[in-house]
Amino acid sequence: MTEPLRWRRILLKLSGEALMGSQPFGIDPAVVERISVEIADAVKLGAQVGVVVGGGNIFRGVAVAAKGGNRVTGDHMGMLATVMNSLTLADALRRRGVPARVLSAVPVPSICETFTQRGADRYMEDGDVIVFAGGTGNPFFTTDSGAALRAAEMQCDAFLKGTQVDGVYSEDPKINPDAERYTQLSFEEVIQRNLKVMDTTAIALARDNSIPIIVFSIHTPGALVDVLQQRGRYTLVSD
Repeated sequence: MTEPLRWRRILLKLSGEALMGSQPFGIDPAVVERISVEIADAVKLGAQVGVVVGGGNIFRGVAVAAKGGNRVTGDHMGMLATVMNSLTLADALRRRGVPARVLSAVPVPSICETFTQRGADRYMEDGDVIVFAGGTGNPFFTTDSGAALRAAEMQCDAFLKGTQVDGVYSEDPKINPDAERYTQLSFEEVIQRNLKVMDTTAIALARDNSIPIIVFSIHTPGALVDVLQQRGRYTLVSD
């Protein structure tokens, strides 16, 4: 018998870099296909899924400001990069027979729908995967913050962050192999210890709305379903 899902309505946050695979830039179609399989498997088990994908594999707004350019312009370009990634993921899901819609905070009506909370809620109830693009629609906010905002708006049971490693560590385990791995943390511990889970705004949004954050490796096959069924390796950040 299939194990029940611990969290049914979820917001899955993926970095743009997760779509690169071993490439130095852009989108690896094989990686997108594998991630679409993970999401499709979760949907088959009854999960309602919203996804936010970053744009760092294509463009980072802060890179413009770092070279003396206008940060607002750079962030607008970064938002458009998230739209490109979102279209790619939604297309891969639809090819697998999973209904998927891209809703953008930045209006691009000839390409995808503009985000509204009511519309997104209706689509999720109907079983569509919603890929939220365009961040918050405002400069100076990260896609982590945008994901936390959407998780709160959609009243998600959990905020899942698929990363390059299998949880939260005291230090970068790629730099320090002896770094401590945590299985459970409070929101305050993450903030006070300055653990690099995501930016403080995103953590505070999740904390204030009592949405647990679950950090796991998106590169481990089957990890998404394992997390939803409270198996596998992950770090739980909660009250």
